Amino acid sequence: MKDADWLDFCPDPSRPVFVPPPGAVDAHCHVFGPGDQFPYAPERKYTPCDAGKAQLFALRDHLGFERNVIVQATCHGADNRALVDALRSADGRARGVATVRDTVTDEELRELHEAGVRGVRFNFVKRLVDPKPDAYYHAIIERIAPLGWHVVVYFEAADLAERWDFFTSLPTTVVVDHMGRPDVTQPVDGPEFQRFVRLMREHSNVWSKVSCPERLSQSGPPTYDDVVPFARHLLEQFPDRVLWGTDWPHPNLKSHMPDDGKLVDFIPRIAVTADQQQKLLVDNPMRLYWA
Repeated sequence: MKDADWLDFCPDPSRPVFVPPPGAVDAHCHVFGPGDQFPYAPERKYTPCDAGKAQLFALRDHLGFERNVIVQATCHGADNRALVDALRSADGRARGVATVRDTVTDEELRELHEAGVRGVRFNFVKRLVDPKPDAYYHAIIERIAPLGWHVVVYFEAADLAERWDFFTSLPTTVVVDHMGRPDVTQPVDGPEFQRFVRLMREHSNVWSKVSCPERLSQSGPPTYDDVVPFARHLLEQFPDRVLWGTDWPHPNLKSHMPDDGKLVDFIPRIAVTADQQQKLLVDNPMRLYWA
């Protein structure tokens, strides 16, 4: 049974005014269960509503996207069966980011790769997981690097200084979820966000998802005005290393549940030119996940 305070995803999202370019990719979304088919992990920190592949693919079509990158959610731990099932049902129109343990076998990695997995995710958000020693993550990276996979990292802005040496030691492409979760009440040119900008500027293997205004905003829906300057800054500085995704079905939001159509209409406010939109939604994710 889902958590008592769980907010379910919007059942009837609006159709966005913004029309994504042909081939557009929702590069950050999840599948949850359904729990009776793909049980949630015993060690999970939350129990979500079910949000399966059929609902995800229907949303993809409704919003005008052609592809998804499905990211393993922490509620499933390192049991990637729901993710793999969705990938195998997508007719080549989805790629995945898995969660694996340092005990994963080469055969298991090959199976994940054949299903469409192209990266692993390391979560450092302490309220969601119990982070491991650095050596644990390096052992996994040594295993996945020969496959050409990348690493997705999820952390909060205050933790970047502590994790700097680890993040900058990674030999793969590193994709940061949600701009490193900046405090958008602070200025874009302030020390906290500029530390993240410096990470990207000094390390050309670091990418960022300019996603989740609903998670970061203090000003709130539907326009999330306070997030715009942060995302626009990264798009202007690093147009070839940014990705965008819905984050459907929006796990662990407590303030409100966004209208996914309005999230798509957020895109032209941060990617203001057709060239930026093409790179953000098509060229960059295709290069990283389908090349």
